Amino acid sequence: MKNKNKTVWSKRLKGKNSISFQRIGSSINIDKRLYKQDVFASIIHTQMLVKQKIIPSIQGKKIINGLNKIKLQISQGKFIFEEKLEDIHLNIEKKLFDIIGPAAGYMHTARSRNDQVVTDFKLWVKDSSKDILKEISILMKTIIKKAEKNIDTVMPGFTHLRNAQPVSFAHYILAYYEMLKRDKKRYENNLLLLDESPLGSVALSGTSYKIDRNFTAKKLGFKKPTDNSIDSVSDRDFAIDFLYSSSVCAMHLSRLAEDLIIFNSNAYGLITFKDDVLTGSSIMPQKKNPDSAELIRGRVSLNYGKLNSILTIMKGLPMSYFKDLQDDKALVFDGYDTIKDTLILANELISSLVPSKVKMLKMANEGFTTATDFADYLVKEKKLSFRDSYNISSKLVNYAEKNNKTLNQISLNELKKFYKGLDKSVLKVFDVTNSMNAKKSYGGTSSINIKNMLKKYKREVK
Repeated sequence: MKNKNKTVWSKRLKGKNSISFQRIGSSINIDKRLYKQDVFASIIHTQMLVKQKIIPSIQGKKIINGLNKIKLQISQGKFIFEEKLEDIHLNIEKKLFDIIGPAAGYMHTARSRNDQVVTDFKLWVKDSSKDILKEISILMKTIIKKAEKNIDTVMPGFTHLRNAQPVSFAHYILAYYEMLKRDKKRYENNLLLLDESPLGSVALSGTSYKIDRNFTAKKLGFKKPTDNSIDSVSDRDFAIDFLYSSSVCAMHLSRLAEDLIIFNSNAYGLITFKDDVLTGSSIMPQKKNPDSAELIRGRVSLNYGKLNSILTIMKGLPMSYFKDLQDDKALVFDGYDTIKDTLILANELISSLVPSKVKMLKMANEGFTTATDFADYLVKEKKLSFRDSYNISSKLVNYAEKNNKTLNQISLNELKKFYKGLDKSVLKVFDVTNSMNAKKSYGGTSSINIKNMLKKYKREVK
């Protein structure tokens, strides 16, 4: 390592790599994000080498002290990365030689960059998954707060973007809580799957040194060492799982954004936002555009692209390690940045959201949203079959539509034209608040259900 222009394998090759190859082959501008994990794993590896008496303890102490100095330099922005040294691993090793001299040569005993990089990468994904889980929990809590204030806020529920049945706005927004809860479980399941340490797999076949992989696994925070060294160095399932979970989460946030964009439009007018998540127009003075929601909706494509890219990289790789895997980290790093930023913005968007309660109630009364309630009334109170009740209710809807009336504007005498045995008790079924609160089946939109679910949700996010 004394010759600054040479690589660790330069003794094997006679000529220099071409400039274009060096440029493409260097990943330092990407994988320098792994520096904390690389230093940490190298320290644990060194501790194991000393414990197993594979290297002298005096050299181990020098290595660990040098690594801590390097970590501090990088964190303070004082470390100069060299592109010709390819990656974070060789940059750190080169700097270690500069700091402690020949003792640095002991560090890479019983280790290859193949198991080194996948160990660092797994540690990074573990740390980053925990960051994402925190952001998801924050958004879930914000949704709960918004729901608590709107338990009795009636809005139209939609199917096919057409008025369907009255629902609570709290019930609507809590649907996204459920999606986020599944997202959270996906990331948590990923953490269980990746909880095996590949360190000690070396290039692909293990090592003849008497290493202690259980020691390094425990010290690194893994449950156990991996069982197959070939699979260990070639496995990127954990990266795929991370990007898949991020893609599904981004899809949920995109659906939320799409709803809010529609509800905020002039045609619907069901919600407004505070100005902190809106922009204006360069030409139209009246405009307040929900650009934050539109950005959330658009960014899902970035997550999908990263997932598709890593799946495509992996699909053609035989065993075990190949340079193709260099690009996996850029995909995951970008995927992490995208989903984290999107979650933070989504939280701001929900915090800023203000339901237009009067408009929601008005629209809930439009589109004959209580037609099903009328049919259900005929079944329960008049003992008709549901299909007969459905037909009667359909005729009533046609009548209301023809006469430009909402269902709650139709008198009892008019209703009796469709079924003679009706009395004034039927009128309550056309009240949208009654309709909402009648849905008491588990998971339904009644206020009592929502209050009970909110108690459950609060326990979940503590």
